[in-house]
Amino acid sequence: MMILSSTDILAMEQRYRATFMNSISGFKSLQMVGTISPSGQTNIALFNSIFHIGANPPLIGMICRPDGDQHSTFDNIEKTGFYTLNNVQQNWYKQAHQTSARYGLNQSEFETCGFNEQYLPDFKAPFVQQASVKLGLELREINVIKFNGSRIIIGEVKHIILDNGLVATDGFVDLEKAQSVTVAGLDSYHSTQKLARLKYAKPENQVEELIVN
Repeated sequence: MMILSSTDILAMEQRYRATFMNSISGFKSLQMVGTISPSGQTNIALFNSIFHIGANPPLIGMICRPDGDQHSTFDNIEKTGFYTLNNVQQNWYKQAHQTSARYGLNQSEFETCGFNEQYLPDFKAPFVQQASVKLGLELREINVIKFNGSRIIIGEVKHIILDNGLVATDGFVDLEKAQSVTVAGLDSYHSTQKLARLKYAKPENQVEELIVN
């Protein structure tokens, strides 16, 4: 058995520690974040720290870590107030991974990595046309984590675009059917296989599977 203290973790080589800590917390939501600058330059970035905040209003949070002077995604969100989340599918996860390369400010990952832009009327930020689950968000808050300088971006969902047949009668979105890919760490991509949906847990009941069409 391996037992590590915080001193052991901090003593690790920098890149080793980053890989270790990014993967140890488990599988994470993987999304391509689409933005556009005030001058019209589009951008895609791959994010893996995205989480549900609430359903009324529908809010989603995203961690944006300090990453040097060039951070087009954060700058575009802060300046325009709009962005999109687009799921990554199994048949093009390698192209999605390539969007994490540090392209120049005048290069669009849409064009460079082979993705198509999709727009809705009165919503400026670009969606990834190839994605099967797409969310359009409006910025609501930016909170700075003082301990390490990371920022929590909170957005309200204003638009949703879904492929047909992904939503069950009780509202459950089947991400396996959507061919969504998840990630462990920064570079290990995984497909998913559902074990079961379980009924709401109550002290007086035994665990039962939930069957919904």
